[in-house]
Amino acid sequence: MNEVRNGCTGLVPVHFFKRLGGAAAGLVLAATPFSPAQAQQTAATAAAVASRPQNGQSVEDFYRARKDALLWYSPTAGDAAQQLITLLGTATFDGFDPRKYLTPETQELVQAARSGKRKHVERADKALSIAYAAYVADVKRDPGVGITYVDPGLRPAPPTPLAALLEAAAQPSLGDYLRNVGWMHPFYGQLRGALAEHKYSDDRQRELIQLNLQRARALPASRGKYVLVNAAQQRLYMYDGGKPVDSMVVVVGKPKWPTPMLTAYIRFAALNPYWYVPPDLAGEDVGQYVTKFGLKYLDDYGYEIVSDWTRNPAIIDPKTVDWKGVNDGTVNVMIRQKPGPKNFMGRVKFMFPNQFGVYLHDNPRRELFKESTRYFSGGCVRLEDAWRLSKWLFGRDLTWEGAAPEEPVMLNAPVPVYITYLTAMPDGEAVAYYDDAYGRDAPKLAATSAQGDGSSVASR
Repeated sequence: MNEVRNGCTGLVPVHFFKRLGGAAAGLVLAATPFSPAQAQQTAATAAAVASRPQNGQSVEDFYRARKDALLWYSPTAGDAAQQLITLLGTATFDGFDPRKYLTPETQELVQAARSGKRKHVERADKALSIAYAAYVADVKRDPGVGITYVDPGLRPAPPTPLAALLEAAAQPSLGDYLRNVGWMHPFYGQLRGALAEHKYSDDRQRELIQLNLQRARALPASRGKYVLVNAAQQRLYMYDGGKPVDSMVVVVGKPKWPTPMLTAYIRFAALNPYWYVPPDLAGEDVGQYVTKFGLKYLDDYGYEIVSDWTRNPAIIDPKTVDWKGVNDGTVNVMIRQKPGPKNFMGRVKFMFPNQFGVYLHDNPRRELFKESTRYFSGGCVRLEDAWRLSKWLFGRDLTWEGAAPEEPVMLNAPVPVYITYLTAMPDGEAVAYYDDAYGRDAPKLAATSAQGDGSSVASR
C-alpha cells in the first residue's frame, strides 16, 4: 500500500487511492486510423452537430448576430484562414484525426473561395467556423489523464460553437490567437509548437512532449488568479492575467507517496496548524525516536497521543503506549504535533479540502529547499515561502502570532490550484525534461511504442 499512499494532514490525515486504470487513455495517439469513408462520415456528423441550432449557441447564431460578416476571410484577418487550415491539418498532434475537421466538402469550399467570389468566400468562412468550433470543443474536453477534480467546476468543458467563435472574433490579432492556440493554457500552445517545429532530439522526447501535451489540456486558459504546481519540476507558480507573476521551489511527495494530480479551490488558510501524523508513519516518523531518546522526545517536539482526530480529543498518557508495537506496525496510535517552531506543517497551511489529505503548507526544514531534487513529503506540497504566497492570495500580510491553533482565515473568493505532473514543459524557446520520479510516464510510453510511431490518431 505504501506505493499508492497519499496523506499529509487534516482531521482525517491518511487516505488511500488506486491509480486510475483509465489514465492510460490520456495519450490518445494510437487508435486505428479511419478509412476515408469512416472519416467522411464522422466529419459530416461533427459538422452537422456544430452547425445545428443549440439554444442560440450555434455557428449559424454567430453569423446571424454579425449579419454574416466574415471571420476568417475578413479584411483584418490576414492569413488566419490558412493558419486555421494548417492547425486543423496537424490535429494528430492533439490526438485527433484531421479528417474530422477538414472534410472533403470543406476543402472544396476553401478551394472555391480562392476565386474571390463573395458567395464562395462566405460558404468557406462558415465551413471553417464549423471545423474550428468542433476542434476547439475536442481540445478543451477533459483529457482523461488521471486528474482528480475535487471541485467539478474546474473540470475542462468544451465551449459552445457560439462562445468559441465570439472569443476568436474578439481577439486583436486572430492570427496570433491561432499561432498561440490562445484558447488553451500557454503551455499547451508552446508544447504543440515544439512538436510542429521538431524541437526534440529523438522519438522518446517526441513521445514525452505528446504525453505532456495531453496533461496540459487540463490546465486553464483563465486570466484570473490561480496556483499551478508542477510536481515533476517541484515548483509552484502564481498566475494572474494569463501569465506567471511569481514562482517558488517546493517539496513534494516521495516516490512511494506521490503527490496526486488534482484541481481544487483554495478556500482558506489555517494558522498555527496541528500536524496529524499519518498512522502508517507513526513508527517511522515518531516511534523510532521515542525508542531511541525516550518519552522526552515527545515533549521536545510537541507531540501528543490523542484518542481521535476531532478538534478536542482526549489526550492519552504516552507511558501506556506499546512503542515497540508502534515501531513494528502491530499497534496503531494517533499522534498529533502541537503548533510551534518545530511543527512540520510550519505556521500556516492553505486548505482545499480533498480526499487525499493533501495541502500546501509552510515547513521549518529550510535545508530541504536547497536540494536540487525535493521529493521528501508524504504527499503534501511544502512551500519555500508560505508567507509570500499568503500575501499574494489575500492581498495582505497574515501573521501566526496571537492566532489560535488551526485558526481559519477565509479567502474573499476561492482561488483555484492545479497540481499537475509535467515531465516535459516549455522553457523559453526550448523544452525542459524532468525525471519521471512517480513512474507515471513509463506505462504510457511503453503503450505508445507498442502501437508504432504515434502517427495514428484517435477517433474523437
